[in-house]
Amino acid sequence: MSEPRSSDYDVIVVGGGSPGEHCAGALAGGGLRVALVERELVGGECSYYACIPSKTLLRPGEAVAGAREAGASAEVNVAAALAYRDFMVSDYSDAGQQSWLAGQGIALIRGTGRLAGPGVVEVAGVRHTARHVVVATGSDPVVPPVPGLRELEGVWTNREVTGMKAVPRRLLILGGGPVGAEMAQAVRRLGGQVTLVEGAGHVLAREPAPLGEALGEVLRRDGIELILGIQVTAARRDGQDYVLTLADGRELRGDRILVATGRRPRLPEGLETAGATAGPHGISVDTHLRAGEQLWAVGDVTGVRLLTHVGKYQGEVVAANILGDPREAHYDAIPSVVYTDPQAASAGAAQARFTATAPLSQVAKTATYTHQYAHSNGFLTLLSDGGHLTGAYALGPEAGEWLQQATLAIRAQIPIEVLRDVIQPFPTFSEIYVDALKALHNQITTARHPAGARIAMSESPAGRPGEVIP
Repeated sequence: MSEPRSSDYDVIVVGGGSPGEHCAGALAGGGLRVALVERELVGGECSYYACIPSKTLLRPGEAVAGAREAGASAEVNVAAALAYRDFMVSDYSDAGQQSWLAGQGIALIRGTGRLAGPGVVEVAGVRHTARHVVVATGSDPVVPPVPGLRELEGVWTNREVTGMKAVPRRLLILGGGPVGAEMAQAVRRLGGQVTLVEGAGHVLAREPAPLGEALGEVLRRDGIELILGIQVTAARRDGQDYVLTLADGRELRGDRILVATGRRPRLPEGLETAGATAGPHGISVDTHLRAGEQLWAVGDVTGVRLLTHVGKYQGEVVAANILGDPREAHYDAIPSVVYTDPQAASAGAAQARFTATAPLSQVAKTATYTHQYAHSNGFLTLLSDGGHLTGAYALGPEAGEWLQQATLAIRAQIPIEVLRDVIQPFPTFSEIYVDALKALHNQITTARHPAGARIAMSESPAGRPGEVIP
């Protein structure tokens, strides 16, 4: 029997965004010879055009609002805010990431990777071979088929809005998802006027309605115009203005348009040569994230959830499998956070047999945080099958942090009774779990023992914070 042909590398990772970079680092740490193929900047969308710059632009307005709510005074220094954004994206240089790769012993191959058979990647006509190939090619923004929109020059996506050199006088936003909501608030608090159009009845259309409706109230309080439940039928330029026509005949004018209507997986060429299949939602993978012969996929290109932390998690799973430690990916408790002020966060299922909501205004921490605590529309909603948490969503300051209790509980299937026995520190936002879990426990008890059980029902409107829903 002949010896197997040697390869240039043990693993080639195609795509140097956060998921690919994370996977490559874990593989190199396991002693493998790894190459990373990247056509643009190592670090990818998240580092230069999405997560990092958007949160950096949100922070000044959040800090100013927080100071004012606590009885202090502050103003945003727009020039300083934009300069700090440039610092956080390393002035769009990946020199630091190149240095990190070199320190890990990872070879960087510049260019667009094309699959050319099992274990073969072509870059600029040069063939590179490996025992395994990991596809981490990310995603591209979707521009909807609005008549005239795709022909317009100067339309912004996430890249242009996070890289803005000046704040728009009036920004028109198509799409009320995470990007649309975050950048609406960032631009508004940096001094621009904002109108956001969303075809669904609330922002964050993929999240539970109470969460999107509550965030919509916050955005309107900031002075953002929300136009919900209506479609854009045409786009054009009129002099210096961009003009959007709505289905009801109204016209909106602004000096910039941001398209924030979602993203689609970016598929590499040659997938079929490695036996992989793909559709509009990405590359098909099994529970181990195997996509074909000697082929794996991680990140947005899998279409599971287009979130950086999901891609990084997938990168860890694939690295473990390649290194001989079999591991499956589980998605029953994916946390999602919209980094507005306050944050909107969710994890797990959006519907369940039992659902209980507790208002944030009754948590002591809220009163120490803002003088306007009594007017807070923040809340925590817990969902359960009767024995464990199956989902949760919340609106509140740093909700993405304190919702991780629920995320862990969902993933670990911690019994409700154990959660009720957890001591929550005072005064923190996490104390909201005490009231929410009590309400959930009472509801479950009522369902099990309807004759003798009693439960205090609030008079909140249906589906709003403070209600216990049977």
